[in-house]
Amino acid sequence: MFIDYITLMLINMVAGLFLLADYVYRGIDSDNQKRWIPGFGVTGAIAFTTGLHMSFTWPIRGSFNIAFGETTLLFGILFIAAAIALSLGWDLLTLAIYAFFAGLVAIVIGFRIINLGITQQPLMSGIGFILTRLSGVCAAPTLYWKTNRTWRLIGAAVLIIAALIWALTGYLAYWNHLDSFQKWVPAPMR
Repeated sequence: MFIDYITLMLINMVAGLFLLADYVYRGIDSDNQKRWIPGFGVTGAIAFTTGLHMSFTWPIRGSFNIAFGETTLLFGILFIAAAIALSLGWDLLTLAIYAFFAGLVAIVIGFRIINLGITQQPLMSGIGFILTRLSGVCAAPTLYWKTNRTWRLIGAAVLIIAALIWALTGYLAYWNHLDSFQKWVPAPMR
C-alpha cells in the first residue's frame, strides 16, 4: 500500500521550527516556560508518530524513508522531551546534547541529498536539512549564551529561514499531491 505523508511531516516541521524560533528568541530566558509546552507537544507527537511509522514500514520508495522518516523521528522525540522537560522544570542540557548528534545526522543527510540530486529540488531540500539541523548542533551553545540577544536573534533567524524553505516545499507538495493522487484508489477498492 502506497502512503505518502511527507507533506504532513513538512508542515508539522514548519510549525515546530516557528515555535522553536519564538522560544529561542523570547522564551529561553522567560519566567513562563510553560507556554511552549502545548506547541512542542503537538509538534513532537505528530513528528514522532509519522517518523516512527516511516522508519519501520518504508511506505515510500527509496532513501526518502531514511532522510525524512528517521530525522523526523529524532525531531519528534526531541520536541516531546522538551515539552516534558519544560512542564517539569528540568534542565534542557541533556536534550541539547542529544540534539547535537541528531543535528549532525541531518546535516550529513542534507549534503548527501544535494550530492545525489534526490528530491525534486535537491539544493533547496539539502539547505533546508542543513539549516534546520544547525539548530540542533547549536542548542547547547544557545543554552549557555541564553542571555546573549544577538546569538538568539541569529538562531531564530536561521530557524525561520529553514521553516520558510520547508513551508515552500510542503505547500507546493500539497498542491501537487492533490493533483497527482486525485484518481488514486486503495487496493481493496480496485
